[in-house]
Amino acid sequence: MPTAVHQLDDGAWISVNDTREVTVSDLWRLATDEFCSCRLTDFLSEGFVEVAADGPRVEARVAGQCIRCGASGVTGWLTLGRVDPDTDTFYPVAPGAIRRSNRASPGSD
Repeated sequence: MPTAVHQLDDGAWISVNDTREVTVSDLWRLATDEFCSCRLTDFLSEGFVEVAADGPRVEARVAGQCIRCGASGVTGWLTLGRVDPDTDTFYPVAPGAIRRSNRASPGSD
């Protein structure tokens, strides 16, 4: 069964299978050099720009800023969680996890 993923409230929430699951205004740790030059980016998420489901993964590009250096912009595709294909249950990435960009866009190698 396909996973339905949508932005709600002008990019403030992500809905997965018609349930609000992920919100902005969280502080995430990013291990990527594409956003800023900090070794680990302390990223304050401010809005979802694009969302997609790639197989069981729910991914998004997110606007925000690094609270260490002040850089702002949009991330690459980040995994927000996974949907169990048997139960359609959404499992978010652990809040303290270090996130990395997956690739240029969902579905690409």
